[in-house]
Amino acid sequence: MFGPLTSKSGTSKNNKTGSWRTESRPKFLKTNCIACKMCRIVCPEGCITGTEKNTYDCDYAFCKGCGNCAMICPKQDITMIKEE
Repeated sequence: MFGPLTSKSGTSKNNKTGSWRTESRPKFLKTNCIACKMCRIVCPEGCITGTEKNTYDCDYAFCKGCGNCAMICPKQDITMIKEE
């Protein structure tokens, strides 16, 4: 049997990996969030924080712009916007 196929989250804390982000980044709308924590679970860098409804956000110094958080959000409260 194979082991986990993903690495442990939070590995970017040693390196500010946000500088090599893709062409887009997540925008947390903070209007329909139900605090399900799915965005935190799927974030490969563990850079999403928040505890209650409409309080979740991410640290762009570490966000790579993968879009996993936006894809998993059941309320579509996270969208991907073009990096400026």
